[in-house]
Amino acid sequence: MPITLTLPEGLLSSEEQVRAFDELTDALLEVSGLTGNAFMTPNVIGSINVLPKDHVRAAGKPIAAAFVELKLPEIALATPEAKKAFIEKATDIVEKAAGGRLTRERIWSNIVYAPDGAWGIAGRSYSNADLIGAITGTSAQRS
Repeated sequence: MPITLTLPEGLLSSEEQVRAFDELTDALLEVSGLTGNAFMTPNVIGSINVLPKDHVRAAGKPIAAAFVELKLPEIALATPEAKKAFIEKATDIVEKAAGGRLTRERIWSNIVYAPDGAWGIAGRSYSNADLIGAITGTSAQRS
């Protein structure tokens, strides 16, 4: 389930970026109750996008800011509590990684859902039922 961490150059060192991304991965698995799940763990993927300083803006001016976007199937983090928990954890992770160079007010998160059947892994389209089966180990996986 892709996570995208976007920030301006110079805000976090390469090591801080990687550590924050790894912690975002752990947070997603934790709030989903799927830590260590054989199907989900390798499918929490994503990217770290580092943009030129002038390309991160608010009110028409460059700012130090960070964005966490999470793309999921409709069934994931379906409860308001799970969404809230991920957003709070994501904000805490990025704020800690920035070590005082970024305030919570400059960290934005969002969660985007793919419609049922529009989730693809390794060339296979998964319905919500297929994903639940794969996560719980109750359905046969195509190779």
